[in-house]
Amino acid sequence: MIEARALSKRFGAVQAVREVSLAAADGRITGLLGPNGAGKSTTLRLLYTVLKPDAGDALIDGVSVLKSPREAARRLGVLPSGAGIYPNLTARENILYFAALEGVPPGEARARAVELVRLLEMDDFADRRARGFSQGQRVKTALARSLVHRPRNLILDEPTNGLDVMAVRSLRRLLRALKEEGHCVLFSSHVMQEVSALCDEVVVIGAGTVLAAGTPDEIRAQTGTAALEDAFVQLIGGPE
Repeated sequence: MIEARALSKRFGAVQAVREVSLAAADGRITGLLGPNGAGKSTTLRLLYTVLKPDAGDALIDGVSVLKSPREAARRLGVLPSGAGIYPNLTARENILYFAALEGVPPGEARARAVELVRLLEMDDFADRRARGFSQGQRVKTALARSLVHRPRNLILDEPTNGLDVMAVRSLRRLLRALKEEGHCVLFSSHVMQEVSALCDEVVVIGAGTVLAAGTPDEIRAQTGTAALEDAFVQLIGGPE
């Protein structure tokens, strides 16, 4: 489970995140929905310990990111926005390198890499050097790295950016499978179709603060709208 408790972060004069609280439960897919610049990526970076909050805290399976950041981070698999991969390594070598960083024993890491290559349909490029990969191939490789240590919790920042239709469908299947296995999945997006197709819970964020949270039905009921997109536009104060 991933919890944020009144997280705040300022960059100079800009208040990027203001007292953001949210909860992403095990066995559920939670979407962090907001326009560009809303504070989604900053919120996620605070959760996965890359940034330190000015105020508030976050818990990963009950472990504080402030008091025990390394232990909290070990409980997470993270796909950052625009995640880079090592271009001179093959996709498989990228996965194995991150397995070593996470302390996965070599034999177990090799078996896990085989499993992830199959799961993410990477067989045709797993042993090619990553230089020249398509966006979809890069995302799949980065996602495999994030899953290699079998984390209970997964954070994805705009995971479908730049993916073609088939890659998006593959990612959806994977996220649903992780949900069925009881994993906690939290991902950010500004694409309404993705949120509607995948999410059990939605947190709408705008100007660095939480505007609404609940199931898609609860969000629609709260705003008196029939479609989640209309609810989103109303919440962020956009043109109808």
